[in-house]
Parts: sequence; C-alpha cells; structure tokens
Amino acid sequence: MLWIHSDSFHRPSLLLLFSFIHLCFQLESILLEMQDPKIGVKGTEQKLNISTIPHVIAGNDIIAWISNKMKTSTEEAQAFGTMLVAYGYIYPLQNHKKLVMCNDSSLYRFQTPYFWPTQKWVPDDSDYGIFTLLLHAVCLCFKQAHYNHLHEWLNHKWDFIVMQATEQYKAGKERKKPDRVVFDCQERAYWMVNRPPVSLSNSNMFYQQAIMRSKVKSSVSLGALVKYITTYKNHDPFLASCLPSNPWQTDHDAYWTLNMRRVEVPTKMRVERWSFSLFELLSDLRGRDDFKIFLKKEFSGENLAFWEAAEELKWGTASSMSTKAETIFKTFLAPGAPRWINIDGRTMGLTVKGLEHPHRYVLEAAQTHVFMLMKKDTFFRYLKSPTYKDIQKKALNPEQHNFSPANLEQNALNRSPGIHPIILWQQEEEEKAKVAAASAPVDVKAMMSKIDRKK
Repeated sequence: MLWIHSDSFHRPSLLLLFSFIHLCFQLESILLEMQDPKIGVKGTEQKLNISTIPHVIAGNDIIAWISNKMKTSTEEAQAFGTMLVAYGYIYPLQNHKKLVMCNDSSLYRFQTPYFWPTQKWVPDDSDYGIFTLLLHAVCLCFKQAHYNHLHEWLNHKWDFIVMQATEQYKAGKERKKPDRVVFDCQERAYWMVNRPPVSLSNSNMFYQQAIMRSKVKSSVSLGALVKYITTYKNHDPFLASCLPSNPWQTDHDAYWTLNMRRVEVPTKMRVERWSFSLFELLSDLRGRDDFKIFLKKEFSGENLAFWEAAEELKWGTASSMSTKAETIFKTFLAPGAPRWINIDGRTMGLTVKGLEHPHRYVLEAAQTHVFMLMKKDTFFRYLKSPTYKDIQKKALNPEQHNFSPANLEQNALNRSPGIHPIILWQQEEEEKAKVAAASAPVDVKAMMSKIDRKK
C-alpha cells in the first residue's frame, strides 16, 4: 500500500477526485472484457427505424454476463449495469432519457471510448448548443420555449453556433445512414449524462463575460464602492429614517401618499434619485413621465418609446408576442417607419433577422444600444434642462410633514384594534338580509290575516 504524507492530499476534493479516476479505470477494464469477441457479451445487428445498427446488445444479456463474471446476484448485477449507463459507458437505443439498465430485451450499445470520462473531454456550452440545433434540425423534437432559452443563454456567440451546426449538418448528410444513426445516438447519450445544468446556465454566461473583462486596480474598485455608498446612503432604509414617518408605526399614511407611482408632485429625495443614473430614472414611472416631457420638447421621443416597447415584449404574455413584434417592426425598424430609430447596421440586421422567429429577448441588442445612446447623451442634457430644474423646485420636502416624537407615540397608543373578519362577515350578511327584506314584494293577504288575528 502506498502512503502519501503530503498535507495537500488531505483535502476531500482531491481524495474524491482520485477515487473517481480509480473507479473509472476499473469500470473501463471491465468494459474492455465485455466487448471482447471471445469472452464478452455477444452483440448482433438490429434493425431500428429501417436502419441496421451493428453491435447491439440486450439488457438481460449484459446483466447475465455481469452476474456470471462477478459471481453476484441478478439485482446487484442490474445495479452495476445501471451505474455503467449513468456514467455514460453504455447507452440505451430506444429510450434515451431513461438512464437505467433493464433486465429485459431492451437494446443497448457500448459508448465509443472517445466519450469515456477518463478522456477528460470537457463539455462546452457551445458544443451543447450545436448538438441541440442539430437535434432540432433532424427530428424537430425541440420546443420553441427550449429554443428561446438556448438563444438567451448563448446569445453572445449565437452566430458561431449556427454556423458550426450548419456545417456539421451538411457533413452528416454525406455519411451512410447506419453510421449517421450510430453517431447521433452516441452524441445524444453523451449529452444526456454531461449536459450543462439549466439552473446554472445563466450564471455560467455571466462568469464567462466577467472573466473576459479587463482587470482593474483594487483602489479603483474600492473608490467606486465608496462612491456608490456615499450616493445611496440617504436612500437606504437600513441607514436612513423613513420620512415623514413610518406608516407601520404611526398609522399615518403620508409616506405612501407622497410616494405613489404617478404622484403629481414628487418628493425631493425621489427627484434626487433620478439623477443617479438613467436606470433609476426609467425605473420610476413618475420620473419616466418627466423624461418623456423633455424628449417631446426636443422631438426625440422615439428612443424611449422603443425601449418601452421592448420591455413590454420582454415581460408580456406569450400569446401576444408575435403581434407586438410585428407592431414594433412596423413602427421603429422598417424602412420609412413613422418612429424609425437610428442604430448601427449590424445591430439592425441581427434584430430584423431575429424578428422572423420572435421571442422575448429578440430586441435585447437593439434595446441595449438605444439605452446606451440615451445614457451618454440625452440623460445628461435632461439633468441640465429647465424641465428637471423645475421639478426640483416644485418637489416636496418630506421633513415638513414630520411629527414630534410625542405625537407619533401618542398616535401609536391610540391605535384601535381591528374588527375580526368573522364579525365583519356577519355584519355584511345582516345588511344583505335587511336589504332583501326591504325590496321583497308585500303579501297583502298575509298582512290582512295578521290584523284579523290581533282583533
């Protein structure tokens, strides 16, 4: 036995890695025996969808060979066979999504050594995108929702993926049909085991984009962080008090009234926040309305209108997606459009081509381009304009509506408890009964009989 005394090998990740590699080599040695023409599992040719596929083996034959070789029970042999399928050494021909070994006549094939785990063939998201497009082109079993998700995930290199998939599709047409079917099954089996996780796909894209960015000095990044904290410290609910008062503590709703989404006169803090960035301005509907007034005076409101239309397409319903995309194209992108936007030719070409098969993020590139145009030019002109200065003068100061601590405390003490919902429901039912009795027709004969009885 080999003993290693280095401290670095005490890490669990390294021990697990070496254990996995050792296990893979043991599995592959058994697989080589299984494929031996003399002592291995006997394979035959099998017709599958008109094509003849060579070296096909049945699940019960594999389990019988494992049981005889390892002197184990059928259940243990089946569990070992399922492990071989789960690791991608054997793949099913009929049910690709069911990665288990069945003890019946289900058909399997040995995976080519090129796709074995010990080859350290790292799965790349571009290769997965190319495989998915080829699968969609061959059998049309790829749903539109999955296509939209893939396009969003790999949008930064979509042209390269489409080009590679087209070339591989042309090369596949030149192969013989049995070879093409075998190769497709092998690649599909590989991606069933090694496909990138869906939940991490977006984060992987962000990590890649972050790595591609140029590095900055720590002093620069710390300076930006200090600047951000200094800018937002008066607007942070954990660092600054709620002005004019916290409605949950004082039962006074002035805070909600002053900060309604489209209030006529906003507060000074709200107007100040608009100057932080264009994103802050557009996120506030009241600020966006004020920005529209400025753009209308300058006859340049088409950029903001296109940005809003792209937001509606992104967050709208799927049923109205095609109609909205067509309307956006006719209004902003078509030659001679009434509100044509000025974007570069490459972005315009990609956007118009994407609108042939619209999805939620088809306008992402054009929307980002328009946003940057407004951020670099229009936004700074708005901050210097009379429109913004006038709203600054009219803005309300929340501190003027503040109360003394004694009044706030007394208001909280005078708070009356709420009425129980069951009591409210009973009162509503009684009111309904009274209204129904008052509106019901009067029975004259019943009234006369009651009078006679009293006499």
